Amino acid sequence: MAFAAFSLHPTLLRGVADLGFTEPTPIQKDAIPEAMKGRDLLACAATGSGKTAAFLLPVLHDLVQRPRGTTRALILAPTRELALQIVDDLRALARHTDITAAPVHGGVGMGPQRSALRNGADVIVATPGRLLDHFQHDYAALAGLEFLVLDEADRMLDMGFLPDIKRVLRHVPTPKQTLFF
Repeated sequence: MAFAAFSLHPTLLRGVADLGFTEPTPIQKDAIPEAMKGRDLLACAATGSGKTAAFLLPVLHDLVQRPRGTTRALILAPTRELALQIVDDLRALARHTDITAAPVHGGVGMGPQRSALRNGADVIVATPGRLLDHFQHDYAALAGLEFLVLDEADRMLDMGFLPDIKRVLRHVPTPKQTLFF
């Protein structure tokens, strides 16, 4: 099976090819078709198994031909390192598109993050705590949110993030699709 079998947008297939991906991994074979149908997912796979592309490609496919300027996808991650890795992977997969992504995490100034939220980066990849800091201000209202992804959801729960995740969910509209990995 090749990635073309998923009927992904041609610009995304170019990004996949640029990265040297030839065949989808088992998690990608299982998750991408279901996510492309708009179904909510709960998926589990080992680190290094291709989980990030398994949730990014369906979301990017939906966003690629949409107007810019509204944040439509929120990806929550337990650490800033993972948030930055997801943004890097997203930018590599979407390199032939004009989709924008921004990391929102602690340990850095809030200015660029504020701008990304205010300007409506297509995808925000955030740690829960820093996102909650931004939710104290009206510029962070994610009113156009359609996709919610929790990456390393089990790890976030193990680390005690459940109260923060619940608080985040109170600040965002009900997404049309939720993906837990």
